[in-house]
Amino acid sequence: GRKIKVGDVILGLPSNGLHTNGYTLARDVFFDKLKLKPSSKLPELGGSVGNELLKVHRSYLEPMTKLVKRFNAKGSTPQIKGFAHITGGGFIDNIPRILPKNVNAKIVRGSWDSQPVFEIIQKVGKVSETEMHTVFNMGIGMVFVAHPDEISNIKKALNGLSSMFLLGSVVSGNKDVIIK
Repeated sequence: GRKIKVGDVILGLPSNGLHTNGYTLARDVFFDKLKLKPSSKLPELGGSVGNELLKVHRSYLEPMTKLVKRFNAKGSTPQIKGFAHITGGGFIDNIPRILPKNVNAKIVRGSWDSQPVFEIIQKVGKVSETEMHTVFNMGIGMVFVAHPDEISNIKKALNGLSSMFLLGSVVSGNKDVIIK
């Protein structure tokens, strides 16, 4: 992330659910508060609670490899400037790991598709926005920073591999994540 600078864009690849984080809180909400069983079906989830919680973590290897080969070829100026896997610690702890000291990540809430599992956990568990973005991936499993002129080319390169969301931008700051 050393080449990340003010004006770069923050892009995200979707998760397919919880992936591997936040299960203690999820179990508390679904099994203790709502008194559901793994076989309980919730229309919002499109199936059973158990199926939602057992979704296999999505791999980002293929889309990331394609992007690096296409936009960071040896001898060229890198256009993909950093990747952050959104695991335990969510947006708040993972994105700063790739930021230089003089910038912040400004994320626009609602710039990606919401997933019902997170909405249920937040509402029933009475979990704050900050905690949700610290514990969970919130529907984004991989974040990366790129030069803004490459957005449409990146989208074309990902065609068929993954959808992509423009999450926000890099602004002046001190390695914080601002979600508004």
